[in-house]
Amino acid sequence: MVYNKEVIGAHSLMVKRRIHIAKSIGSIPIVPTRIYLYPFLSMEAINVTAAIIENNGKFLIAKRKKGKHLENKWEFPGGKIEKRETPQECLARELKEEFGIIAEILDFVTENVFNYGDGKIRLLGYRAKYISGEFKLNAHDEIRWISLNEFNNFDFAEADIPLIQKISALI
Repeated sequence: MVYNKEVIGAHSLMVKRRIHIAKSIGSIPIVPTRIYLYPFLSMEAINVTAAIIENNGKFLIAKRKKGKHLENKWEFPGGKIEKRETPQECLARELKEEFGIIAEILDFVTENVFNYGDGKIRLLGYRAKYISGEFKLNAHDEIRWISLNEFNNFDFAEADIPLIQKISALI
């Protein structure tokens, strides 16, 4: 099944109706979590988002901080989805926390499930548009804006590589 705005919206409406009925007959409903409302999120892997931000043919990439997991690897910025948070909310929050910027989260691009050995992640890539704010390095050592043909010059986190391949195929 494809989970798009219409499917999720219809599902959410159905859940709200069930809660309304339960309240009207005096039973205590179990309030669904975002995981339930967004069944495409994995319970077996850590759900992580990645922002694919393009500006004038250049893509934003970030180098992970020294001393952190996957230190010195390059990645598309993003982070872990918190409880009761949609992937889009997560990505907007992470971009604000990591760089101090405001971004508009656009369409879903692709996903990749990758096992690093010490844990499995499910990376959800979304296109995003930079809106405002001055870039600050709060969680990375470096950022760069690179063209599509420069991706091979950087040592990327393995989970991000399929996102690069998908971008290349789309452009």
